[in-house]
Amino acid sequence: MKKIGWSVMVLLGSLVALYALAGAFVPGLRSPFVDDLFADKTFRAFGHLAAGGIAMVAGALQFSSRIRWNRPQTHRLLGKIYMIFVFISGVSALMLAPFSDGGVAAHYGFGMLAVLWLGTSGIALARARARDFESHRDWMIRSFALCLAAVSLRLQLPLSQMAGIPFEEAYPAISWMCWVPNLIIAEWLVIRSSVAPLARPKGS
Repeated sequence: MKKIGWSVMVLLGSLVALYALAGAFVPGLRSPFVDDLFADKTFRAFGHLAAGGIAMVAGALQFSSRIRWNRPQTHRLLGKIYMIFVFISGVSALMLAPFSDGGVAAHYGFGMLAVLWLGTSGIALARARARDFESHRDWMIRSFALCLAAVSLRLQLPLSQMAGIPFEEAYPAISWMCWVPNLIIAEWLVIRSSVAPLARPKGS
């Protein structure tokens, strides 16, 4: 089940990463809203999409136990890539939050997401440098759960439209719902992992 869950996470994360990178580099693939962001806030929009796409892929690969145990240098390199691009994407997202659709509720929803993503990632980095790898794992789970808000958002938007909920009503709620449940699940995983120390996978 763990392998299935990780495979689904990697697949969905990769698809959203490709979508984000395409939006950053291919103007013709941008939605009207993203197109407007690039017209008015080019560097912030590009930083959020491009860096976020890279962070998504690097973060997913960080949870490969085979890479972590068999290729520790690759694991550390992926970790550095993740942290660098989280910082770029997170800061860009924080600067874009006041301009999001959905009014004040969405501004605060996306702004809080950016702050928590940066904060959990920073703590994860500090724990790794302190060689407290159990705590590092816990904070990386929280950080990547927030990164996966990009996936949740793109699942919840079409579902809300299929349910007949007007965009102007759905979007403010989704600005919170795309990450709050993720963080709750992350906390459940952290609690569960606290009784399961890091272990080398079989056959590695």
